[in-house]
Amino acid sequence: MPKYRAVFFDLDGTINDSGPGIMNSVHFALEKMGRPALPDETLRRFVGPSLSYSFQTFAGLTEEEAERAVTLYRECYNGGEIFNLKIYEGMRELLEALTDSGVLCAVVTTKPQAIAERVLEHFGLRRFFACIAGPDPKDGSNQKSVLIRRALRETGLQKEDVVMVGDTRFDIIGACEAGCDSIGVTYGYGTEEELRENGASWLADSPAEIGGILFNAEL
Repeated sequence: MPKYRAVFFDLDGTINDSGPGIMNSVHFALEKMGRPALPDETLRRFVGPSLSYSFQTFAGLTEEEAERAVTLYRECYNGGEIFNLKIYEGMRELLEALTDSGVLCAVVTTKPQAIAERVLEHFGLRRFFACIAGPDPKDGSNQKSVLIRRALRETGLQKEDVVMVGDTRFDIIGACEAGCDSIGVTYGYGTEEELRENGASWLADSPAEIGGILFNAEL
């Protein structure tokens, strides 16, 4: 039997590879604002953190400029780039195995909740999740620990019941702050180094390895 009663999954870079749609939308926003284009290596860093944070940190925008950039980004993203992604190989099978074993699954994401719902519905994954915890679009902070605690309240679980699965330091830091174990996935948009440095309980190179940890792990 799995070690945990529930698994909280990040969305972008963990369940799906949404990089192409996100990167295209960031490029669109910066172009509309007359800002220089960013290299792909920098655009990849927009996958995971909040948009406001990313535009300020990686594109050097002011808070006010970032707000405008987010509006332009969403114009492009919601116009079609939202579905420019793929579900990672083996993820659907992992979700089916967890569900069949009675493990509750939830999504905890910095993507606006309504958009996360649309993506999961479109790709036939919504049925696997008892809870989707995404931020208020007006909240620029999008702290992962706040979202994890909200998912705990909505599911009636304790922190000891849950493991958080994510691909960036934001997922691991959020799990640590919320008092949960974590699995850092190396196939997404973070680095193995940042996952280790921020205290990931385990590392997994694929959805299949996540399953191996969940069904066999002993601390």
